[in-house]
Order: sequence, then C-alpha cells, then structure tokens
Amino acid sequence: MIKAIIDGRQVAVETGTTIYQAAKKLGIAIPTLCHSDMLEPYGVCRVCVVEIDQSGRQGVVSSCKHRIEKPIIVQTKSPRAQVARRQAISKLLARWPNVKVLRNLARQFSVPAPKAHPKQNLANNACILCGLCIRMCRDGVWHNILDFEGKGEDRRVVFIKPTEKCEGCGACAEICPSGAIKLVDEPNNPADSERIRRAGMVITEEMILLDHEQAHMREAGTGHLVEIMNDYDLLPVNNYQYGSHADAEKIASHHFKDKYFTQKVFDGCYLGCDMACAKVTDGFVLKTGPDQGKAVSVDGPEYETLGGCGSNLGIFDPEWIIEMNYYCDSYGIDTISFATSTAFVMECYEAGILNRQRTGGLELNFGAKDAAMQVLHQMASGEGFGLVVGQGVRRMKQIFAKKYDADPAFMQDIGMEVKGLEYSEYVCKESLAQQGGFGIALKGPQHDEAWLIFMDMVNKQIPTFEDKAEALHYFPMWRTWFGLNGLCKLPWNDVEPADNAETDEPQKVPKHVKGYCDFFAGMTGREVTPDDLILMSERVYNFQKIFNLRMGFGTRKNDAIPYRSAGPVTKAEYLSRAERYDKQLKAEIGLDPEGMSLKDKIAAVRKYRLDRYEKLLDAVYKRRGWTKDGIPTLETVRRLGIDKMPGLIELLKKHGITDKTVKTVKTVKTVKKKAVKKKPAKKKKVAKKKPAKKKKVAKKKPAKKKKVAKKKPAKKKKVAKKKPAKKKKVAKKKPAKKKKAVRRVKRGKK
Repeated sequence: MIKAIIDGRQVAVETGTTIYQAAKKLGIAIPTLCHSDMLEPYGVCRVCVVEIDQSGRQGVVSSCKHRIEKPIIVQTKSPRAQVARRQAISKLLARWPNVKVLRNLARQFSVPAPKAHPKQNLANNACILCGLCIRMCRDGVWHNILDFEGKGEDRRVVFIKPTEKCEGCGACAEICPSGAIKLVDEPNNPADSERIRRAGMVITEEMILLDHEQAHMREAGTGHLVEIMNDYDLLPVNNYQYGSHADAEKIASHHFKDKYFTQKVFDGCYLGCDMACAKVTDGFVLKTGPDQGKAVSVDGPEYETLGGCGSNLGIFDPEWIIEMNYYCDSYGIDTISFATSTAFVMECYEAGILNRQRTGGLELNFGAKDAAMQVLHQMASGEGFGLVVGQGVRRMKQIFAKKYDADPAFMQDIGMEVKGLEYSEYVCKESLAQQGGFGIALKGPQHDEAWLIFMDMVNKQIPTFEDKAEALHYFPMWRTWFGLNGLCKLPWNDVEPADNAETDEPQKVPKHVKGYCDFFAGMTGREVTPDDLILMSERVYNFQKIFNLRMGFGTRKNDAIPYRSAGPVTKAEYLSRAERYDKQLKAEIGLDPEGMSLKDKIAAVRKYRLDRYEKLLDAVYKRRGWTKDGIPTLETVRRLGIDKMPGLIELLKKHGITDKTVKTVKTVKTVKKKAVKKKPAKKKKVAKKKPAKKKKVAKKKPAKKKKVAKKKPAKKKKVAKKKPAKKKKVAKKKPAKKKKAVRRVKRGKK
C-alpha cells in the first residue's frame, strides 16, 4: 500500500490507483466531463486537473489518468489547479455555450463568459467530443460501432458500422453528459423509455464494475461455476454419485477464458445484453463427425455442458466437451438431456446391466469420451445404440428392466429424471430445498424455477420446512416472471449491488427487484410493486399446474424424485462421505452408527431423507394453496382470478376439489395461527368471547345440546340440596364446560 495525502487527508491505496480514485475513497469530489468509473481513463477534458508534489516533482496533472506509484501529496483546490481548471472550462464553454453541464461548471468555478469560438455550436445538446459514447460502445458493452472521424476542430462522432448494427442498448445515450444522443427508434412504443434506460443502466454499470469481482460472467460465462460447485461438493460426477473430483480443475473456467473463449466481443443471448455470458470458442477444429477437420465457432461451453458432458460422464478434457457442445447444437440436441442420459447408460454399463453386445460394441465406462461421441453421432443419424439413448432416461429404465431384467427399483433410484425430463447438473443430496426445486418444478428437474442450493445448504438461510416452503413459493414465481416478460434471470442475482448484503432480504436482491418494477412500469405505463409481479406469475403458474393435471399429471405422485437426488444409493456412495452420513445418523436420526452394518446405515438414511421430502411436499403445497395431493384449491384459483377459464372448475371437481376442501384448508390455517400467536392468553380469550362461543355451540353442534339436556336434571337436584353452594359451583363449572366444547370444535377442525 502507498500513502497519499489529498487536501491534507491521508489515505493508503494500492499501487496503480489513480488520484481520482484515491480522492473518491476519501469522499473528495473532483469534477470531470470525460471520465466514467466504468471505462479506462481518457483525460481529454482536463477539468479534473489537480496539483501534485511527488518526490520533489511538482506540477498539474489529470487526476483521472495519473496513477499513484509512490507517496504523493495532492491539492485539488490549489490556486494553480483552479487556474488550469477554469481555463479548460472556458475553452469548452466558448465552443458550446448553451450545453447545460458546461454552464453549470462555469457557474461553480466562477468562469466568466469567454469569447465565441470560430466554430461555435449554440445547440443545447451539442456533442462536446468527450468520447464517452465511443468508449462505452467499444469497451463497455463490446458492440464497437461508434468512433471519431476527422481531426482537430473538424472531429465528430460517427457510425463505423451500418446503423442497423446498433443494438439499441442505450448505454451511449445514458452516459452522454450533454444529451447529444437520442434514441429515436422505439418499435415497442414504451410508455417511458427514459425510465427503462435508467433501470437498464444500473445493471450495465454493475456488470462493468462488479462482475470481475463477483462472478466473471463477462470473461468466463456461467462456466465459472465449475470450480465453485466442485469446492462445495455439488459438481455432478459419474451420474451424480459424487459431488467433486480431483480432475475437475482440468475443466475449470480459467482454461476456457485464457485459451478458448474470444474476449471482449458481443456474445449475449439477446440484443443489448451487457452481461454477454454466452461466450464463444472461435476457430475450433473438429476431430470427429460429418464436420471433421473444419474450424468452427462454438457457442460455449456453459456450466451445464461442462458439468454434464464433462464431470458427470467422468470426462475432464476441455476439447472433447467443446466438440460435444458443437455437435449437440448442430444436431438440435439438448446438452443436459444428452449428458444425463449418457451418464445413466455409463452407470448401467459399469453395473453389468449393459455390455458391449447390448451397446453395439461401445465400451461405455465413465470417462469413455470417444464412445460418448459415437453415441451422440448415432443419436443424430438414427443408428445403433444411439437410438436407445435418444429415448431418454425414463424410457431406458423401462427398456432395461424389460429387456435385460434390470431391477426396476435400482433403475428408479439412479435414473435421474422427473416427469420425463433429465436433471440439470447439480448434486442436491444435502439440500432438501433444491430436491423440492427439482421435484416439484412443473417442467421437470431444471434449475430455472428454483436454485436454492446455496441458500439452503451453504448459507443455512432456510432451516425449517416453513422457510423452505416460502422459498419454494417465492423463487419459482419470481423466476417465472422473467420468462413471461422475455427477460434473462441472470442479471437479477448473478451480479449484485455492492451493498446488497446489507439489505433485509439479500437473497432476493431487492434493489434489482425494484429496478424490474421500474422496467415494467416504463414499458406499460402501469405502476407495480414486487407483490404485483409475483401475482402475475402465480396466476400463470397455477394455470400451468392445472394444465398438467388435465394432461394426466399434476399430482403428488408426479413430484416423486429418484432417490439419488436425496441420498446415497450404493455402498460406494455412502462410503465416499461416510463421516458425514455417520454424523447425521447420530445427530439428526438419533441412531448410533457404531455397530450398525453398512446396509442398515444406508436404509436408515434413506428412510429419514425420503420422509423429510414428503414433509417438504406437505409444507410447499400448503404454502401454495394446494391440496395434500398437490392440486390448486377452488379458493386459490378464485383468489387468482383464473376460475372463469372454461372447464377449469369442472376439471378440479373431477379430482375431488370442492368448496368443502377449501373450508378445511382455511380451518387448519386459522387454528394454527391462534395456537402459535396467543397460546398463553387462551383463558382470557374464552372469557372475552363467551357469547360468541355459545352461539357457535348452539348452531354447529346439535349433539352437544343433547348432552347438556341430559345433565340438566342432575344439576337441578344438586341445586335443590345445597342452593347457595351449588349456584356457585354451576357458575364455576359452566365456563369449564364451554372450554371443553370449544376444544372439541378445534380438534374436529384439525
């Protein structure tokens, strides 16, 4: 660290820090026109000049460009610095006298009106040639379609590519200090384009300034997750048996960033994306298949492909993963489904269910990269064993059980699919919430609806069933909203505001959620709250759930998961984490692992984990307003306003959903709330609400009236013998009897 003294205040900074950055650290403002923290310093405006004394050398320098390499003394308001700053402002004002930002600077630093420049421009929004738009386009968002043309006083900003190449991201317009750039083409007719651009620019600035520290999405894309998942035992290895591998470093993101990915080019999924995380491998020469020997551009690989076609197949060779990525894209095959299906086949091969004869000569052990490539080519050409693998995990489980006498229970345990869709590439054995995120997801086990592993397993933010249920309500609804509005979910939480950890709900990234409200209002003209956005998704989500029901799915049995996603299936799996599982047996299940056989340990862990999953389903269904079988109630569809859709109510009634079902759900909620909130005050409640409770007993419990009637004669006799004492006793006993009646009502409701 180097010591700098700025305006008499001391600060320690790293070598290479600019004076402007050091002053900002101290809260000292230095005016500037051509500078942005998002871009490399330019130093053309000279408004940010300061006076320095460094190793005996004195002078005036641009604070945005001068880097601190040794101890330095800086004065931002010395007479010498002030004179130089006024001269710079005066020159700019002479040429562009009506530009607001220049007029404000002239007023701030008492700059008198200068003589008119020969090429004076009187426009209020004249371009002042600061170069910010050019540098933002080239270095900020990597579109590179603007540049300077001409020299000296004839210099101007021009398009160096056809105007139709402009993506319309608006970053140049937002960063322009004079307002010289206006977006004129608004094909979607937004209600307030300025509001949209402001919300978008917040994301752009965070991507440029914070991504390098947080996620490296602009350099390595989603592939940066490989090393993170491996470190936390979440990277799928050998069909999800394990969560890490010693060779995972060979497919870590830095290899792709440094050797394969073309840097600083626009490769986002959609126009104007500033995250640009898709990444591209250019000039890759193919080794196999119909395009063998060609140099091609490959879109990726991204994390799911690295985890699926890489570690989950036991393959740790970057170039074979890139090759699979290319051919999956060319053939129109999903890399996740291909990888998870092939991983299932490889385990079946190693378990003896398959052999070379059954695979058409392919040796499909884990790590067999050449054989895996042949399966991919066969799938595309409709030949050989690829025809079997191409049917997916669900069909293969049935085929192997029927054709090769494979154990159906074992097939179900290791066949990583739900609802016929193959799992995405995360090991969720230690995250109950993520197991629910995969199992309950309407489309099947993809991570688009809910990615809760870190909240649940790593950060321990959702410990109870109710906490997990709340997360499994909010996050699927929130992520659904992005799809409904044609937006990518990654900018929401992959790169966060610098102060996000200080907010009340950092996992929701509240500042970004507010930004999406601004975006929606700017587009539609309708003001919305975060709750409004969730409600939009909740309507669609529940309709999709009911549509699944109509198609023969949509009930609890369809949310069942393969056991491997919850716990260890094989002895090798248990032994790979024996210390962890033994500890859980003792601490969570209450069994002493000492003396237990490995078989008994596996069985005990299985029973415990599957029971927890069922309890999670109960909690999630209740939170979402669904029945125990996972079907939306009539109350829920009416609350959401989707009950008027033709045939919807009739369909629910066919599945036993009636208004009576709704009342049962209501009652349970009411009783629980009272029990939790006002336990100590139960006696007082009875005392305060005596009349109401008498009415309830009279109306709802005719049988109880008869009981009272039977006991009356006995009470009268007692009164006859000891009138004074008995009256008191009656007064004392009546409330007690009312209490009992009330308690019986509550039990009945439960």
